[in-house]
Amino acid sequence: MKHRLSILGTAAALTLALAGCSSSTPAGESGGSGESAAASSLQEIQDAGVLTVGTEGTYQPFSFHEGGSGELTGYDVEVITAVAEKMGVEAEFEETQWDAIFAGLEAGRFDVIANQVSITDERKATYDFSEPYTVSSGVIVTTADNTDITSFEDLSGKTTAQSLTSNWNELAKASGANVEAVEGWAQSITLLEQGRVDATINDELTYLDYQKTNNNEGIKIAATTEESSQSAVAVRKGSTELVDAINTALDELRAEGTLAEISEKYFGTDVSE
Repeated sequence: MKHRLSILGTAAALTLALAGCSSSTPAGESGGSGESAAASSLQEIQDAGVLTVGTEGTYQPFSFHEGGSGELTGYDVEVITAVAEKMGVEAEFEETQWDAIFAGLEAGRFDVIANQVSITDERKATYDFSEPYTVSSGVIVTTADNTDITSFEDLSGKTTAQSLTSNWNELAKASGANVEAVEGWAQSITLLEQGRVDATINDELTYLDYQKTNNNEGIKIAATTEESSQSAVAVRKGSTELVDAINTALDELRAEGTLAEISEKYFGTDVSE
């Protein structure tokens, strides 16, 4: 799974960034600079009856096409569709690559981004955000019978399987681990089960997504980062009324249990708060 989150690693207070699916972290996560299009008008959206949403469409389980060519679906897609319904409008999706998604928002191609955008101080200086609808942490995954690793400090001298381009690799090294390079999550789990590595670090959502499908009783979460990352709907700066309307919708969906229901569908647990 890619990573769109930002997590402050316990070992070295590292700021980590979440990217997309398959345990690789794409570059260019921060929003572009320069002059943005006018802030989205809630009244204009309501008059048009459409909330235009920027999303990747290739980011399972958040925004993807079932079977590769089916209907657009996913956790983020269902959440923002429910939000739009609460606002009395229809969600219309504009699919774009992650590296271009903030530029698309700034250019006015869409009103909001729903694509596991983590809230960071850097992004808050350029964009406005709704309340979080996803909360997650970094986790150490070990074999179920491992009793040696219960904290990030315990990784010192141990071997972890990490993608060298991911921020989890940086956390592993900062924790004193020896890193075995892998291409992604699937290979990490294979090496772990073969006993060739002691652990792997990744995002909790990656683990939950994997376990929802595989129910692998041979692995477990051994430790979790102290700080979590929060993902929210991103909008152009100054879209105060739109943010308020999205927050009202999210509050209603949370109170009704809809957010928890969507979370359970994709992750087997509530990741919305």
